[in-house]
Amino acid sequence: MPDDPSTPPAQPAGALPERRMDARSLRGLAHPLRMRILDLLTLDGPDTATGVARQLGENTGTVSWHLRHLADHGFIEEDTGRGTKRERWWRAARVSHRLDTTDFRDDPATRGALSVYLHEFVQRDFHQVTTYLTEDWEPEWHNAGTLSRWQDLRMTAEQLRALNAELAEVVARHRAAALDANRNPSAVDGDPVRPVLVQLQSFPRKESGDADGGGDR
Repeated sequence: MPDDPSTPPAQPAGALPERRMDARSLRGLAHPLRMRILDLLTLDGPDTATGVARQLGENTGTVSWHLRHLADHGFIEEDTGRGTKRERWWRAARVSHRLDTTDFRDDPATRGALSVYLHEFVQRDFHQVTTYLTEDWEPEWHNAGTLSRWQDLRMTAEQLRALNAELAEVVARHRAAALDANRNPSAVDGDPVRPVLVQLQSFPRKESGDADGGGDR
C-alpha cells in the first residue's frame, strides 16, 4: 500500500499495478489488527497464521479470521507454492492499493472507517520511528537516517501540492533505480543493502487566532 494516505505519487516503471480503494475495501481494511497484519506481510514477506500470531502476540484463531477477511477484500492472497494441507501461507497481494481520502471525507457511511484507518496509519509510522531510535545500528546506518523538520515555510495550497509532488518524484526515482536492477542483492559494491522506510509528512498548520487556517495575517 502506498505510504501517502491521500494521493500517492505515480508508480515508476516496473512497480506493482495500482488499484484504487473503494468504500468496501476501506471498511475491510480499517481495523487495527488487520492493518498490522497487512503491514507485516508487506514488509517481511509471506507467513502463516501461526507465524503472524506469534510476531504480533495475538491468538492464532483470531489472526486466521482476519487473514481470510483481508483475502476477501483483495489485500492478501494465499501463497500456494508454500502451503501445505495442514497450514496455509499468506502473502501481500502483488498490487499497490491507492487510497484517496478525498473520496470519503464527506461520506457519513465511511467516515468512521476512514478515521480508524488514518489513526492506525499515523500510529504505525510513529512506532516505526520510535523503534528505529531505540535500536542499535552501525555508525554508517545510524548516520544515514534522518528525522528532519522545517517549520518556517509559508505556502499556498498549490505550492504545497507541488512540493509534495517533487519530493515524491525523488523517492520514485531512487525506487525505480532499484527496481530496474531487477535483483535483490545483499550488497552493492561491497556495501550491505537493507530495507529502507521513507516517511514524508507535510501539512498546513493553523496559526494562533486563525479559525479557518486560510487567511493572511
